[in-house]
Amino acid sequence: MKNVLEELQSLDPRDPGRWPLPVLAGAVGLAFLVLSAVGIWFFVWNDQRPRLEQFAAEEQTLRGEFRQKHAKAVNLEVYKQQLKDIERSFGALLRQLPGKTEVPSLLVDISQTGLAAGLSEKLFQPQPEQKKDFYAELPIKIKLSGSYHQFGEFVSGIAALPRIVTLHDIDIKPDNKDAYDQLSLELTAKTYRYLDEDEIAAVEADKKSARKPGT
Repeated sequence: MKNVLEELQSLDPRDPGRWPLPVLAGAVGLAFLVLSAVGIWFFVWNDQRPRLEQFAAEEQTLRGEFRQKHAKAVNLEVYKQQLKDIERSFGALLRQLPGKTEVPSLLVDISQTGLAAGLSEKLFQPQPEQKKDFYAELPIKIKLSGSYHQFGEFVSGIAALPRIVTLHDIDIKPDNKDAYDQLSLELTAKTYRYLDEDEIAAVEADKKSARKPGT
């Protein structure tokens, strides 16, 4: 081993032609390995690095999608139960909407609620209904005369109706300058009814017709 080291130290790097054949072959092999590594770096790895980075980014995206889908799969039964709860709540609300044949009696109930509160009915004027996706909105212009206390009873009576009725554009002002507690109440009451299948189909047809160019 000592002789080999001494022999290597005695080599003249400026004159490789005089090196022993084994040493010269080893040097050539080492140089070949170094040049091969450099070539691989520049012509293979460096050229393919953008693609590798792209694949790495895609891997992270796929991992994220997998985690999301896995979480959904784990909570599938919870989502199903939530959907059932939503459908049940929606059904309860839908049952509060009258059908077409029930609307006249509902209008009578609204009018009677004001009279039951002791209010004087100056105006009760149903407006044209406005059809939405699956229901129709029925506005009613109402003008009543009475006291604050009677107005409170009217609002409470409306809230107690079995059907949905909402009050909008409320305006209260003195009805008679000589009677401080005699007031005038103007508002728009809105009730709603569900559409039957033919009416829903007609609404959808109107929407499609409105979306067509040139119409």
